[in-house]
Amino acid sequence: MEVFYFPKLSLPYFYGMILNNTPDIGYVPNRIISLVPSQTELFHYLGLEQQTVGITKFCVHPAQWFQTKTRVGGTKAINSKIIHQLQPDLIIVNKEENVKEQVEELAADYPVWVTDVNNLDEALLMIHDIGELTGKLSHAHSLAENIRDNFKELDQLQTSNHKLKTAYLIWQKPYMTVGGDTFINDMLLRCGFENIFADRKRYPEISISELKTANCKLLLLSSEPYPFKQKHIDELAAQLPGCKILLANGEFFSWYGSRLLKAPAYFRKLIQGYS
Repeated sequence: MEVFYFPKLSLPYFYGMILNNTPDIGYVPNRIISLVPSQTELFHYLGLEQQTVGITKFCVHPAQWFQTKTRVGGTKAINSKIIHQLQPDLIIVNKEENVKEQVEELAADYPVWVTDVNNLDEALLMIHDIGELTGKLSHAHSLAENIRDNFKELDQLQTSNHKLKTAYLIWQKPYMTVGGDTFINDMLLRCGFENIFADRKRYPEISISELKTANCKLLLLSSEPYPFKQKHIDELAAQLPGCKILLANGEFFSWYGSRLLKAPAYFRKLIQGYS
């Protein structure tokens, strides 16, 4: 079987065929498995209730799907036996979320579509192509346009937070943040925040001393993958005087499907929380 790549992006991550034009596997799929939580939520938004037969244990949205759909393991620990039982005619995966070797194993038996999303423009392109791939292009186009319009309104928001030196933590012990080549970094920029670790790649480990040296003024503690709480704010505040520390809903910063429709409104509230 072929591995279908998200077109118009950089070099492929998995072996297989790159589609140079529009997504086309020769049919509209009727048995889809999603191995990406944010894209599972997108399938629900596009009305793919009957077509979506399998999801991961991390696909918590929508709640009714989490309760009723067959779970095929985690994003990085796929249960191949369950997938074979479901006999999908399309599996949707993501370069960052899923493991290359596991995806290649699935691709030996089923059509696999790999997405690679690192910023808002690529997210909108992904939404468009998923719509075309699943026969929901009109609905996907409307969603993408609404998301684009909402982010334009956010861009027009004039605040004193412009270029505010910011760090975004996703883990502790060790502390880990986000580099400049991540989707989260793009969301930070659209909030008017300056990622003080934008010169680094992906998800580097950092120290408290590095936050101090970089003169961090706003520290965001994400709700995922590590579930930061108020107690972590209290611990860090004692070590970082003069730095504003806030909890951040990680889904709005890192989910690149239909949740983006609500992200700008959340970002506005977050900006107001700093002010």
